[in-house]
Amino acid sequence: MLDRVFEGGTVVDGSGAEPFTADVAVQDGRIVEVKREGRITDPARERIRADGAWVTPGFVDIHTHYDGQASWDETFSPSIHHGVTTVVMGNCGVGFAPHVPGRESELVALMEGVEDIPGGALLEGVKFNWQSFPQYMDALDAMPHTLDFLVQVPHDPLRMAVMQDRALAQAPATAADIAAMRALLREALEAGAAGFSSGRTDNHRTSRGAATPASEAGAAELAGLGEAFRGLGHGVVQMVNDFDVLRGPDGFDAEFDLALTLARAAGRPLSMSWMQRDPGGEQWRRMRERVDAAVAQGMPLYLQAAPRGIGVISGLDAATHIFMGFPGYKEVAPLPLAERAAALREPARRARILAEKSERLSGDGSSVPPLVDLLLARLEMIAWRMFPLDAGGGVPNYEPALAQSFGAMARQRGISALEALYDHLSAGDGSRLVYFPIFNYNDGSLEVVREMLGHPRALFGLSDAGAHVGTICDASCTTFMLTHWVRDRAAGRLALPAAVQMLTARNAQFMGLADRGRIAPGQRADLNVIDPVRLAVGTPRLVRDLPAGGKRFLQVGEGYVGTWVAGEAVQREGTVTAARPGRLVRMGRRGAAGSAR
Repeated sequence: MLDRVFEGGTVVDGSGAEPFTADVAVQDGRIVEVKREGRITDPARERIRADGAWVTPGFVDIHTHYDGQASWDETFSPSIHHGVTTVVMGNCGVGFAPHVPGRESELVALMEGVEDIPGGALLEGVKFNWQSFPQYMDALDAMPHTLDFLVQVPHDPLRMAVMQDRALAQAPATAADIAAMRALLREALEAGAAGFSSGRTDNHRTSRGAATPASEAGAAELAGLGEAFRGLGHGVVQMVNDFDVLRGPDGFDAEFDLALTLARAAGRPLSMSWMQRDPGGEQWRRMRERVDAAVAQGMPLYLQAAPRGIGVISGLDAATHIFMGFPGYKEVAPLPLAERAAALREPARRARILAEKSERLSGDGSSVPPLVDLLLARLEMIAWRMFPLDAGGGVPNYEPALAQSFGAMARQRGISALEALYDHLSAGDGSRLVYFPIFNYNDGSLEVVREMLGHPRALFGLSDAGAHVGTICDASCTTFMLTHWVRDRAAGRLALPAAVQMLTARNAQFMGLADRGRIAPGQRADLNVIDPVRLAVGTPRLVRDLPAGGKRFLQVGEGYVGTWVAGEAVQREGTVTAARPGRLVRMGRRGAAGSAR
């Protein structure tokens, strides 16, 4: 008796090959047959009609920040609503383990500042019933979850556990410090951790305004930590780096050489965040050149690319908006949203607020207030890169034309950009949103992103799912790949097999997951059935479902007929089921779900 049969779907198998019509049979969490001709007639407990639908492997998201959320949320929302069946956490060098008892607030300050997750939610939601990294893994694995997940060891908590106050002061690591960190990293890798991550960017600050503990770690430290991988057959390295974009070409090369130092010492695949920065709009080409040269010499380097602009969503009820520091706005800020919007539309109040100066917001360490200060200082210019998110009919537009910008609107109406933004945000019930793509949109389109996605070393990444919850919801990027890039874009589309391969097999292969990412006999039955006509990213909406009543953006994809993890349905038509088949994937273990390459 088969568990279920998916009948007559258009199978996009993850290999990059052309789609084909087939039946797919599942038993005991595995795919047991893919039949292209005829039908699978064996008895089955359930038969799912998939005529006209895409049947794809479940998506593998290698860049998430569910490190805290996984300890209170069984569902990995919103990733579960966008076809994802496996998530990788512990990116950018930040996380919650290892940790020293009594110093939890320091880890919360790190994650609140770097990843813009409300500190109150973290303090209430994260249990901290662990000290070592293997204990953290055990604690998460003891909880039921919908999706499979992998954990990487983040550099900052590792440094904080060993060096404590000296780590917070960014003191150089001694040989003894490096040896102790290497031992803890090795212990975690032997327990099945998927790799190691490090962050070297000035954009990352703790909520107390301090640089992250490992952001200036030297070559000796990085090389010493890389040696923890020696003799192991699994593990990846992930790094985010500004590559000193403001310090000229010498700074770039010095920082890139540090990444090579870590990769050589580890002897494992290393991926770097890849984006078109502003300033530094040509840096991404330098990265490509250096990576291509290193790969030609046998280095296993990869580039994590996002499928759309990287920026923020703002609104009156979001974590940020441009009027949050205006005294006149603060007077009405406590009102319910619709009442607040109505109060802002009062002519006298509107005139008074627009004549005011905002109080300076920088200084608390969060990345959001300094961004607002920057916007206000250069608004008339930056407004040409700010757009209404709604493209009409509630559909978000992530590749808007310059003519749709607030700069263009203001010019057409003969008003200031500040006035145009004010009128947009205060309209209706106050729920309108503003989209500001900071990176990947220097030229007013996603042509640069199209070039990135076509690179042979590009990996689908940078969704940041679980992070920046009040300013983005890029967990929907998986759905965006299939709507915008495959179905909807006027020119420069991606072929469906190539897009699905990026979302599935390519990421699985990079992580060393040999048992998923393909629709083939013997593979895990991690599957999506997708209606290509109804498929949509959904509209971002603010919900208060975090611990301590914290707010976040939630974006529920449409058109996912269902998602199955190890053969069990975890969501059907946007509704999460009671099934909890997800487990921690322990790498390098005999019989583990994810085997090493």
